[in-house]
Amino acid sequence: MTSGHPIPDPVGPGQESVWDYPRPPVVEQSGELVEVRFGGQLVARTRNPLRLLETSHPPTYYLPRTCFAEGVLRPVAGSTVCEWKGRADYFDVVAGGHVAERAAWHYPRPVAGYESLLGHVAVMPGSVDGCFVDGERVRPQTGGFYGGWITDQVVGPFKGGPGSRFW
Repeated sequence: MTSGHPIPDPVGPGQESVWDYPRPPVVEQSGELVEVRFGGQLVARTRNPLRLLETSHPPTYYLPRTCFAEGVLRPVAGSTVCEWKGRADYFDVVAGGHVAERAAWHYPRPVAGYESLLGHVAVMPGSVDGCFVDGERVRPQTGGFYGGWITDQVVGPFKGGPGSRFW
């Protein structure tokens, strides 16, 4: 594989390739059980997550804000801009006497086409104790900037690692 032309990994039974995901990304409803643990506590649980699917990225899960435990999401200053979804505002995740700085984000005014993200929050799986999809522990997307959730269901290679900057 070269940095400009990645070769998709083989897809096995029940798997999907991130190279079959579209660009611009799409949002789809999921019935998977999604859980987030931090500070030794279950801080969020839902069977109504959204999956954002974008070429070369593992899915990013957006959970209804209402499924987070009270007081777990603390708004913080600063934002970033996504070319597709608009301006993202951030939260610290706070539980069990621990703080994961800027570990979650949301789109308070998503741009046209991404309105379904309103009222949903994404979590960086590498910043909390663990994120789980149907009981499987998620592996975080590498690189520290992207919030993809890698499970056995998806194959890459995934953007974020060395040599993937210009994919």
